[in-house]
Parts: sequence; C-alpha cells; structure tokens
Amino acid sequence: MRKMVLSILVENTSGVLSRVSGLFSRRGYNIDSLTVGETQNPKYSRMTVVATGDEQILEQIRNQLNKLEDIKEITELIDGASVCRELVLIKVAADQKQRQAIISIADVFRSKIVDVAPESIMIEITGNPAKINAFIRLLEGYQILELVRTGVTGLARGSGDIGPYIDF
Repeated sequence: MRKMVLSILVENTSGVLSRVSGLFSRRGYNIDSLTVGETQNPKYSRMTVVATGDEQILEQIRNQLNKLEDIKEITELIDGASVCRELVLIKVAADQKQRQAIISIADVFRSKIVDVAPESIMIEITGNPAKINAFIRLLEGYQILELVRTGVTGLARGSGDIGPYIDF
C-alpha cells in the first residue's frame, strides 16, 4: 500500500467537488485527505487529494480523474520534489502547572499558542504530516480536548507545475 498525493487543477464551478468525491465513493476508494481552495485566478481551484492503495488502485484513481471535464491538470506530489503542509489546531487541558511544559513542547515544534484559558491552551501547528504526528504523540501525556486537521495541501517544487490555464 502506498500513499499518493495529487495536486489537481479544476475549473472553479459548482459541483466540481461533488463530482470528484463521487468518483471515489462510487468505486469504493477512500479519500485520506482533501483540501480545496481558489487559485490566483478565480476561474480555477486547486484540490489536494491524498489516497492510499496498491499501484493498480492508484493508477485507476488517476485514470478516472483524468476523464472528468472539470479537471485541467493532475500532478502527483512526490516526496522531496514537492512541498506539502497541514494546519492543525489542538486544544489541550492545562492547569498552571502543566502550561509551561506544553508551551515548551510547542516551542520546539515552532508552533503558536493561539488561545489560553484558565483550564486549557490552544496550539496552532503547521508542517508536514510527519511533524504533525510527532507533535501529537508528544502531547499524548496530556488530555487533548479537541483536535482539528485541515488536511494536506501542497505544490510541486520549482516552476514546472504552473499550468497553462493560470493567467498571471
């Protein structure tokens, strides 16, 4: 089993997200992570889709996506040849005694404290999924009250991934 990260340039039209996610559900494939946002040209959005499967399943996903009219370009984001990041907000129970230890862990990971309450602290961390997972593991000794992940987003390194559809 391999994890594949796809950066997909799509027309920014209503229903495109439904058509892409429907393609996965109709075939019984799971989406591990999905992020979508408008590009510098509002006519287009970029989706970052993470899926796991064997080579045959991943190739089938890519082939099926290529058949959708709304999709203009698909790029696989290869580790080392791309930059992938994720944003996570974590609310941790923290009294006065625990607060400094949690802040110290947050500092090591270059994360930000975005809210402090009498009984909790909220941390914002951005990074690759491995960094995020390592940070969460270090917080397992504390009570995590809430956690939300945006999902992976990314782009290929260099200027090679600038599609012909983007007007600067």
